[in-house]
Amino acid sequence: MTAPSNPFKAILQSGQKSIGLWMGLCDPYAAEIVGRAGFDWVLIDGEHAPNDLRSIVGQLQVAEPHVASIVRPPMAEPWLMKQLLDAGVQSFLIPMVNTAEEARAVVAATRYPPDGIRGVGHVLGRASYFGAVPDYIATAADEICIIVQIESRAAVENLEEILAVDGVDAAFVGPADLAADCGFAKDMNAPEMQALVAETLGRIKAYGKPAGIIDFPDDAIDGHFENGAQFVAVGADLVMMAAMLRELASKWKGRIS
Repeated sequence: MTAPSNPFKAILQSGQKSIGLWMGLCDPYAAEIVGRAGFDWVLIDGEHAPNDLRSIVGQLQVAEPHVASIVRPPMAEPWLMKQLLDAGVQSFLIPMVNTAEEARAVVAATRYPPDGIRGVGHVLGRASYFGAVPDYIATAADEICIIVQIESRAAVENLEEILAVDGVDAAFVGPADLAADCGFAKDMNAPEMQALVAETLGRIKAYGKPAGIIDFPDDAIDGHFENGAQFVAVGADLVMMAAMLRELASKWKGRIS
């Protein structure tokens, strides 16, 4: 019996375009709502949302029967990667990968020796069905998916070297951080940034790796797909909920004032 199959990695390997949703509400009940909504995949955010290991596990448990899941840790610290891997995370979105050396370190954190530095303790985790998968150690790496975030000028400059690292499965453009690093924090949609994002998506696709990005306006999302993106996050649960609640409150306050 081999390691459980990774549905998100299968989506990438199919070559088909897909849509996902960012999850920042940090709650299993909310995650189940999103998981049943019909997206191809969801992203559990541990970088900018107050998730911890237990909240991530709870969301994985309710989402897995319905949708493919990705987890973004705050950084690729080996001790945290070890915990997430044993907890059953198979697809990772790793922020701020700026060099091939950093990409190799990320991959090493997800591989058992001699190919990496992952600690052997899978029998305590849900990744191996609590020890019920006899060939887990030998097959786990086949189902791990590493997506590196390209969100700095250095990462753009080193893009092909990063993509060439064995074990890097895809690259995800982080438009906000990239804009800030390029000096466009006050105008992230400047024409210069739109051109750079489009060029970067095209370079990722031309290299033969799936390209991803997040955006909200319909025309922007359409443009990303046209420019080479294969997987796009088309919204975020917390952002959408906050906007709808503000709109509702404003509407009714306006009516009764």
